[in-house]
Amino acid sequence: MAWHSAAPGSEGSSMKIGIIGAGNIGGNLTRRLTALGHDVSVANSRGPQTLSALAEETGATPVPVSEAARGAEVVVVTVPLKAVPDLPAGLFDGAADGFAVLDTGNYYPRERDGRIAAIEDEGLTESRWTERHVGHAVVKAFNGTYAADILDKPRPAGDPERIALPVAGDDEAAKRKIRALIDELGFDTVDAGGIDDSWRQQPDTPVYGLRGGVEAVTKALAEASPERPASFRG
Repeated sequence: MAWHSAAPGSEGSSMKIGIIGAGNIGGNLTRRLTALGHDVSVANSRGPQTLSALAEETGATPVPVSEAARGAEVVVVTVPLKAVPDLPAGLFDGAADGFAVLDTGNYYPRERDGRIAAIEDEGLTESRWTERHVGHAVVKAFNGTYAADILDKPRPAGDPERIALPVAGDDEAAKRKIRALIDELGFDTVDAGGIDDSWRQQPDTPVYGLRGGVEAVTKALAEASPERPASFRG
């Protein structure tokens, strides 16, 4: 049985959170964050009318993508990488002061996204490429997490089975905010450096998909190679 925090956050305060993308990760983050007492708006590319079942289940508010960030302290971008350039201009208009953007994305050139030259030829990390499109600093986390684990694997702080997630980002205040939220969700975190270091948690690295604690995640990040494997080239 999944562990649930009794209080909506270590400070007992609920946040307004916008989630863009209602796939496996976005849907399960919606479920957990609403259960923790946060005010969640959720959007997808097909429109709010397609999110009525998720909204009924969770109490989240379905909105158009263009309104997902309105008033939000945290905005989660969890869409296929190829869809990032199609996100509307002014995506973060009306977000709360000091808002943080959580990017869960991965580049799958052969299975889904097609070849992206800036990533493969210029050597941009996936999240740096996403940052340039959305026009705001991002914090990369949950990209190597199994969606089911968001519901099934939360554990209280100090539990020996608690999983740790790598978190990369350049904005230290935003990173602290995201790490605190992940802690509230029932996971430890490891600071994985800046966005230019986030290749250490991209697909096919040792930490990607790792269900380990802080020590194992720290070790896996250190063992990563910057060479993109052939299977992740378009």
